Amino acid sequence: MCDKISACLTVGNEENNIRRCLKSLQWVDEIVVVDSFSKDNTVAICKEYTDRVYQHEWRGYVGQKKLIKEMAIYPWILFIDADEEVSPQLRDEILAEFKSGRNRNYSGYEFPRMVFFLGRWVTHGEWWPDIGMRLYRKDKGTCSGREPHDHVVVDGPIKRLRGCLYHYTYDDISDQILTMNRFSTIASASLHGERRKFSALDLLFRPTFRFFKGYFMKRGFLDGYSGLIIALLSATGVFFKYAKLWERIHVLPPSSEADNSVGENKTPPAAPANNG
Repeated sequence: MCDKISACLTVGNEENNIRRCLKSLQWVDEIVVVDSFSKDNTVAICKEYTDRVYQHEWRGYVGQKKLIKEMAIYPWILFIDADEEVSPQLRDEILAEFKSGRNRNYSGYEFPRMVFFLGRWVTHGEWWPDIGMRLYRKDKGTCSGREPHDHVVVDGPIKRLRGCLYHYTYDDISDQILTMNRFSTIASASLHGERRKFSALDLLFRPTFRFFKGYFMKRGFLDGYSGLIIALLSATGVFFKYAKLWERIHVLPPSSEADNSVGENKTPPAAPANNG
């Protein structure tokens, strides 16, 4: 018999995305949802596809993934976000691996994620191929990372699949800017909590290198104006993070530091790239 898969989603106010995601998961053995008290129709939509819908206060990206992992029944975990969709090619590859039993030779599978932004699929720059570990054996993997970026670390061999996740990451440029603001606040809080020292070199050179890497080294220029906008905004996000770290150290008193929580709006998407 094939090993079974639990798809795990941590969500919050995602009524505009969640149905597309859930429809792409109807081939898995169970769907588990942990909702951070949505105020829209997210929970009602989820209950159309699974009876395993729970609510829990937001613990952060890493903490919420650790929580839902323990709720899954089956030995394989598939982490997916509400603004993502399993492509038919990726679905077929996974099913072929499990039907043949080849999955028992591996502790996890990684695969690319393709972003839809500014009316097109992004196929160059830092956002592509954005390889990530999303499917793994529950007893072989741990959830780790620095907020707001979570990732899975597995003990054992990994196989890379060719099919991809589709990622509808931001509605528009304004949405990306708002998300960058939240992410940079969370990231600067994480750095400050680790007692990271501020350096002017971080503020000057990290954003510059981020742009150079995404636009030139990874050929973001081949995506036209979209590639230029993505590279510039990504560099700006890095600048925000280190500027807010400086602010936390030198300006804000401890009792007045900016909150690193997500707030009541939709859970920010997982960032397409985690660099800088």
